[in-house]
Amino acid sequence: MKWSQSLIPTLKENPSEAEIDSHKLMIRAGLIRRITAGAYAYLPLGTLVLNKVINIVREEMNRAGAIEVFLPALQPLNLLEESGRLNVFGDDLITFEDRHGKTTALGPTHEEIITDIVRNEINSYRQLPITLYQIQTKFRDETRPRFGVLRSKEFIMKDAYSFDIDYEGLNKSYKLMYDAYCRIFDRCGLDYIVVEADSGAMGGDASHEFMVPSSVGEDVLIRCLKCGYSANRERAEFAPISKENHVTLQTVKEVLTPNKHTIQEVSTFLKVSPSKMVKTMIYISNGEPIAVLLRGDHEVNETKLTKVLGQEAVALADHTTIEHVTGARLGFAGPVGLKTRIIADQAVSVLSNFVTGANKSDFHLLNVNTERDFKIDQIANIRYVTKGDKCPKCNHDLDISQGIEIGHVFKLGTKYSDALKAKFLDTNGKEKSMIMGCYGIGVNRIIASLIERSHDENGIIWPLSLAPYKVIIIPVNVSDTNSMQMANSIYEDLSNNPGIEVLLDDRDLRPGVKFKDADLIGVPIKIIVGKKFTETKELEIKLRKSGEIFLVRPENIKSKIKELFETLSKY
Repeated sequence: MKWSQSLIPTLKENPSEAEIDSHKLMIRAGLIRRITAGAYAYLPLGTLVLNKVINIVREEMNRAGAIEVFLPALQPLNLLEESGRLNVFGDDLITFEDRHGKTTALGPTHEEIITDIVRNEINSYRQLPITLYQIQTKFRDETRPRFGVLRSKEFIMKDAYSFDIDYEGLNKSYKLMYDAYCRIFDRCGLDYIVVEADSGAMGGDASHEFMVPSSVGEDVLIRCLKCGYSANRERAEFAPISKENHVTLQTVKEVLTPNKHTIQEVSTFLKVSPSKMVKTMIYISNGEPIAVLLRGDHEVNETKLTKVLGQEAVALADHTTIEHVTGARLGFAGPVGLKTRIIADQAVSVLSNFVTGANKSDFHLLNVNTERDFKIDQIANIRYVTKGDKCPKCNHDLDISQGIEIGHVFKLGTKYSDALKAKFLDTNGKEKSMIMGCYGIGVNRIIASLIERSHDENGIIWPLSLAPYKVIIIPVNVSDTNSMQMANSIYEDLSNNPGIEVLLDDRDLRPGVKFKDADLIGVPIKIIVGKKFTETKELEIKLRKSGEIFLVRPENIKSKIKELFETLSKY
């Protein structure tokens, strides 16, 4: 491709709408343009990269034995109602009413659609196992679209679904997809980590996330840098906190704390560390209020709490309910004297002489102790990991960092096959539910995550596998006939070789502008037809990533490029 014949609108300045490096560079390099909040158009360079990612994904899915399908973006609400997920998606679901008054959704995901197809087309164990996948646009009405294509309303996903006759089969299908994901992300040049994850709204009893470490990531990674344990924030476990030894229990004392509602306000007023305070949170479970106790410096993990309670979801009680249960305004609740069920985090159970609300407006209690002053109905791990927590496997300090989720694999079990009655007849003619797995990749996120990790002050640094063009030819002076003849000759010669995508910068611009644009769009290899060619008939080859320079005779260009391809493909 010649630059003058393409559409590569590079920008010198960072766009005001962009907050993070990948977003800035995708716009500046002419990969994308914002159309509306949460929706982007991919321009020629962006489309080239997108298609390379898709091709890698498709090749590895096919290699793993998955079969490609293409499902509609439009979904009837009855399937979401049948699975019980209509309310789960809530306001994230984008719906519209057609001319006949029927409400339809733009697909946020496709578990229900694929299960509906399979239940109608497969009825025997002889037809299983099978894994179906697609690469399709998804839609979710994000409250706050941000960071370009990392969090948008419209995005491209590869989603795959496995159907097996038993859990042994599911484990095999899961392993095939897990390994395929590793190959995909390796081929895309991504530095990623695999972590244990919670299944969330997808359901199921096991899942793993593939994460790219990044300070702009919206997911939290919990890792042990000693033994390798890793999990996302919702799933992460930690070693129990030990109880203090030989502590003398002090007498409970009621103290006035006028209008001190928050942990920080009370901590400052009483000069007590939040770690020596217990907050009492009133939740509604099965229509009944329960008290949830956490240390003042800890945060409740509602994902863990819902599992402890055996529910799909829990919700904090409203102010009226809290006042009815505790007898006090919001901010003064405590466990002493409560008539509700009490669930305490393990860190609370080992505290002594701590501060709680007094269930009396404007008052707190000092020197509260479990067993003596109140009873805990259940002790559980219901909080997020915090600084200072230890690894559950080796007791080493846990590391807390941020990451971008690029892929997620789930063992769904029978969540959807039971709900949608996706059955098959086994070898004995007995009807059983299919055992399902689900496997998603954020195609757009692969591109943004790669750029976030691989760029410098000059622009994008593409791996060879994803670069829109692998080679760019830059004639320094387009008015020089000999230089242009050589540039065109190299262009024609390299373009005739499969796998060598070449961009010829034939624009009549200053050399500095061309060099800056080449670095900005991130082409791995530059061939410069400049002063050296005029003087010694040598061409200058410069690598984008390392800055290495090679002087090569024209007749040796092709062999040198192939040599560099072999070297760069290793990274």
